[in-house]
Amino acid sequence: MYKAQLTWQKILCFAALAVCGLMFLYALGMSTDLYDGLFYSLPEESKIEDVKIPGSEIYYNIQPFNRQLLNASIMLLLLACLLFITSTHSRRRYYVGNAVSTFAFAGAGAAISLWAHRQISMFKAQFLQMDFEAYLKYATRRKKAYIDSTFWFDAHYAVFALVVLICLALMANFLWKMYLMRAEKKLIDQGRSVAAK
Repeated sequence: MYKAQLTWQKILCFAALAVCGLMFLYALGMSTDLYDGLFYSLPEESKIEDVKIPGSEIYYNIQPFNRQLLNASIMLLLLACLLFITSTHSRRRYYVGNAVSTFAFAGAGAAISLWAHRQISMFKAQFLQMDFEAYLKYATRRKKAYIDSTFWFDAHYAVFALVVLICLALMANFLWKMYLMRAEKKLIDQGRSVAAK
């Protein structure tokens, strides 16, 4: 039983690193389509009131969130590294450091996922309010890219579902480890009492 649990905890710690990398790549790519499709139609940020396509200012509006999401993904990546620093991936018995790293990653991952979901849903709604008719005419006249896909907004469901899944799996793994440690202690105590007789 311990062997299966040790294999599982190692897989989960590496999966935590992988989803952090995925979240980092998502944060980098999220506004790429917006940049490719809208940047040419936007005035300087200081003259945003001169916008040529109503609603296209979403490109500027999403930038602070995009930077925060990138920073959050780096922070979560550091917490995933903490799982390895505390040897959570390979320890037969968990100690306080393992509990702290597991709970820190799981808590931060869940909180970031909830926050990002709310923000991205808001920006998607803002994007869909854009005047796509004016945008298409503007893009066609200038032979520029026209983007009406919500792919990057929708992709967050998969990305953050994976983050939450890994957080839940790490917590389940922690509980499994505690159960096995208690069962082992009980067997040792029973062995001692038999030996004492």
